[in-house]
Amino acid sequence: MSFSLLYVTHPSKPEAVRVTVELMNSRLIACANYYPMDSVYWWEWRLTSASEVMTIYKTRTEHIAEVEKLILASHKYETPCIIRLAEVTANTGYEQWIHDETDRMKGTDPIPQKGEFDTLF
Repeated sequence: MSFSLLYVTHPSKPEAVRVTVELMNSRLIACANYYPMDSVYWWEWRLTSASEVMTIYKTRTEHIAEVEKLILASHKYETPCIIRLAEVTANTGYEQWIHDETDRMKGTDPIPQKGEFDTLF
């Protein structure tokens, strides 16, 4: 059993958390990791720099299209960075956990909403 990783950049941690909550509520991802970073890039013919938050999402490979669709629908950037990293393997127990936690037929406990979610960090 394997799974996939998605590398996604966000303009801020609150925005990354907002998108993550949507993905979690949909049972499309099992986990998200946040990393603050500084980026340099071309945008509209100008060299630009910005502080961003990079998120790694862990999901079943068969959920990739749905994850991307949700991110594109809710992301604040006009052209968000969504990079599909190669299908990966891990220890058997971890792979099983990702598979179990992204079982869309499972009932879900309510995910904490806006203000509540912040207390998890």
